[in-house]
Amino acid sequence: MDQFNKLVDHVKSLEADFQKFYEKGQGAAGTRLRKGLSELKKLAQDVRNDIQTVRQSRKEQKGS
Repeated sequence: MDQFNKLVDHVKSLEADFQKFYEKGQGAAGTRLRKGLSELKKLAQDVRNDIQTVRQSRKEQKGS
């Protein structure tokens, strides 16, 4: 659940820049937002890789 909390916290941290970019038209907020979304993509990929590792280890334990 720690990884899920990291994802949620990261999304919440982007909220202010979403508002600044879309509602107030601040261009710099868009740059920060794109960077934050790139980091979110990396975090999500790390979770996907971890899920694959856990699934594989469970599969190997069942076979033992």
